[in-house]
Amino acid sequence: MFESPSIISVKELIMHKKLKLPNYQRPYKWNVKKVLTLLSDIEYALHQNEKYSQFKYRIGTIIIHNNKSEGTLDIVDGQQRIVTIALILKVLNGTKIAQILTTQVTSKISKENIIQNFLAIKAYLSGISKTEKKRLLNAMISILEFVVVSTKHLSEAFQLFDSQNTRGKTLDPHDLLKAFHLRAMRNHPNEMKHTVEKWERTKPKDIHLLFRDYLFPIKCWRNREKGHPFTSADIDEYKGVSFDSHCSYAMRTVKGMPIFQVDEPFVAGNNFFEYVEHYLNILTDVNEAISKPALNLYLNGAGVGFSYARQLFICAVLYYYDRFRHFDERIIKYLYAWAFMVRLRMQNLGFDTIRNYAVGEDKNLTQLPMFYLLHKCMGESDILEYRIPMLAEDDIKYASKKDKDPLLNCVRNILGNTRV
Repeated sequence: MFESPSIISVKELIMHKKLKLPNYQRPYKWNVKKVLTLLSDIEYALHQNEKYSQFKYRIGTIIIHNNKSEGTLDIVDGQQRIVTIALILKVLNGTKIAQILTTQVTSKISKENIIQNFLAIKAYLSGISKTEKKRLLNAMISILEFVVVSTKHLSEAFQLFDSQNTRGKTLDPHDLLKAFHLRAMRNHPNEMKHTVEKWERTKPKDIHLLFRDYLFPIKCWRNREKGHPFTSADIDEYKGVSFDSHCSYAMRTVKGMPIFQVDEPFVAGNNFFEYVEHYLNILTDVNEAISKPALNLYLNGAGVGFSYARQLFICAVLYYYDRFRHFDERIIKYLYAWAFMVRLRMQNLGFDTIRNYAVGEDKNLTQLPMFYLLHKCMGESDILEYRIPMLAEDDIKYASKKDKDPLLNCVRNILGNTRV
């Protein structure tokens, strides 16, 4: 069948009678969030096709083993996307089911995910008319494409799969966001050119750390969610809103640009790049503010635990400054005492403990969900109303020589040695 590699339409591939899921395939694991993201991307592709008649949307690369002994085209890689597209087509045109959905499924995980995703797709498309469904079906068939690589030998197919999924360097989340927001700027090629040039002058590591260590944790902790490491699965948090959207929250966001808030959406496109530049500058300002000699804060402690507490402190100051645009020394010291209290309390401090502490779920300490409280404050000094008591002597596990420990003395000076 398909020459290797080939660009194949959805209809040509998914409706092919010989397409098969071999029994060595892993379970179908896509969740509802991934399915809804794909549906949103398809809608975007349809809108682009209305503007540019030659526009095509390539969903990804599919690896197929041309199994001549069985007379089938076995899917080696791409099952998740193919099954999901087949489910969408089933909802749009239930009378003509893709061959792939007739495969007998034995995995309990696959069965549950297929049912949940089918129901999610059905709910997502329930509000559109039959005429609109027909238009969507025809558009999907004509716009969506796969890049198909086929091999005659199964060993070659597995080598390709291994190369694509384990050895290849995957794009970082911020690179995926860059591509997404540049796509939103396609109507402004000159602006896109200057934006790319400016982006390339910024160190990729700085952008990576900005999202991983500060922006994403703050967004999670402000919602009292413990969060997790920032990955490509989280980029929806930073896709922004469309400039053309008529939703009230989106129109309000458009009118508010270019005033950014770390936990609020922005307009997709150029505003993303301005957002990144803005918070890189704020992070620089925060580091300068907390390092002023007049504050006399101890920031150079050793060990992983100290670095976690320092990150928590910087996140708190960044969120405070982002909200109120002011550096008050009293509040910086207050946030220092709050952030480093967890370092004093724990002999061994890991990031899981930091996450619990940030959302107010550490049972061993005063439970102050600082980011949630900062969000509720209408004035910057409101945060000082929440009291931070000093640890009792027996609860201080970090300082070895307690009377001479610089971190302990710094926190004591801020809190006035007020104990529980």
